[in-house]
Amino acid sequence: MSPTTSKPFRTLDDVDVAGKRVLLRVDLNVPMENGKVSDLTRLERVAPTITEIADKGGKVILLAHFGRPKGHDAKDSLQPVAAVLAQLVKRPIAFAADCIGEPAEQAVAALRNGDILCLENTRFHPGEEKNDPAFVAALAALGDIWVNDAFSAAHRAHASTEGLGHKLPAYAGRTMQAELDALGKALDHPAKPVVAIVGGAKVSTKLDLLENLVAKVDALVIGGGMANTFLHAQGVKIGKSLAEKDLAPTARRIMDKAEAANCAIILPVDAVVAYHFEANAPSHAYGLDAIPPDGMILDVGPQSIARIGAVIDDAATLVWNGPLGAFELNPFDKGTVAAARHAAARTKAKKLVSVAGGGDTVAALNQAKVADAFTYISTAGGAFLEWMEGKPLPGVEVLRTK
Repeated sequence: MSPTTSKPFRTLDDVDVAGKRVLLRVDLNVPMENGKVSDLTRLERVAPTITEIADKGGKVILLAHFGRPKGHDAKDSLQPVAAVLAQLVKRPIAFAADCIGEPAEQAVAALRNGDILCLENTRFHPGEEKNDPAFVAALAALGDIWVNDAFSAAHRAHASTEGLGHKLPAYAGRTMQAELDALGKALDHPAKPVVAIVGGAKVSTKLDLLENLVAKVDALVIGGGMANTFLHAQGVKIGKSLAEKDLAPTARRIMDKAEAANCAIILPVDAVVAYHFEANAPSHAYGLDAIPPDGMILDVGPQSIARIGAVIDDAATLVWNGPLGAFELNPFDKGTVAAARHAAARTKAKKLVSVAGGGDTVAALNQAKVADAFTYISTAGGAFLEWMEGKPLPGVEVLRTK
């Protein structure tokens, strides 16, 4: 986007970073195994913003949290992560043993234009999660501008994710910008018809999501354990399937709300049933009127897969959160994989804008080997969900052009 276009968020196009101390909030909260980073996705996503600011002569000062430490704890140090990040961006990254105070001040003072510094875990200080003004001021003293590139932490109003935006000129980094562009295309001003696929185990964790979506989308496909709760609410006998039977009235209310909003709710019309929750358990597809009383539904059946495919064919925009079955167990990943591949093919054919997010969803799409074919995949769990629920995200609101 050119700087002249009016856009809702300030980005790196709107600021000259040369010679400036840039406090860059990134997501370095990566999984570790035996002291080594086991998944580079989040580091790869922030690398372009880091190198762009450095190449433009800015002094890059990385802010991030890691884990949930109670005070200073060596096992939650960002030092090993910074070392891996340095290999990824192919340039040295200095490290400061604290994110405020003398160690941080000295490390920042030593920076030359284009240098990169990583400060220690912001959560070593209780002021981070409390968004404590004194802690915000101590961080702000280290920089001239603040760039937020951590959408995944944008639902938290913490010092480094929101507080700094009130103290320093605030801009979205490239990862944040890409995320906001993709999400805007998917739900704020989407190409219609819009279809949402929502799966996962429990309705209770996604009530706000379902309530928001029925008012915004043309069709809502419900899968996973959640679908069993809806089927039970409609009087279908679901055997020993996972379901939150006490939420039947809630499910019926959501269906009524969908009908009033002209949103079609697509539930399974058949199911793959097994007697044991384990990989390769003998299974069989049944119509909904014939679910065995001692069986459990572990995936959508072949007719449901065909129906979901037809719904995807009719869509111009697809938003996806949560698998359709017990995808972590073979062969109960069939429904999820089939729908994912179908959506990927439509996206490749330029007939669909597809946006997916949430941990299980990303894992399922990777399993189907189609993650690269989707328009956008959000690695943010909680923030993606809250955005889909229609809630304002503090770390995003503070970047809006006033």
